[in-house]
Amino acid sequence: MSITTDMVQGWRQPQKVMQRHLARGRSEPFAFSLLVTFLVLVFVSLWPQLSRQSLLQPEVPMVQRLVAAGLALLASVPVWYGVAALSHWIAKLFGGHGSHYSARLALFAALVCVSPAMLLQGLVAGMIGTGPQLSLVQGLVGLGFLWIWISMVRVAERDNAD
Repeated sequence: MSITTDMVQGWRQPQKVMQRHLARGRSEPFAFSLLVTFLVLVFVSLWPQLSRQSLLQPEVPMVQRLVAAGLALLASVPVWYGVAALSHWIAKLFGGHGSHYSARLALFAALVCVSPAMLLQGLVAGMIGTGPQLSLVQGLVGLGFLWIWISMVRVAERDNAD
């Protein structure tokens, strides 16, 4: 199935999306491609906000802001791997039987599923700016991510492969 199908189904049935990914077998390139997809979509979601900031503070050009945001996103790759490992260790404390790979897959798939909502968040940040609307969208995106991620981790930690 395509990643766009996973993005839509991930909001309704994250367990099925995770089961489908685990059924593929272990593939580190696939897991990494999910993370890269998320990072690219987050980079695109930052454009409206960075454009707004460039208009409000013209002394820092848009290109400079884009390069800084892109480098910051690239620097976050090891952090995402660390978060996945930490979630696996915490799940093990609660009786989880998954692997580090399944924990990475759960996190990266959840990030990809929530990325369209992050595009909306970026539009709100760029068009409206800070305020209650942006806070509401950020809260909904955060809660949506947690729900999807926890649902996927529960499936991933039932997996006995390491």
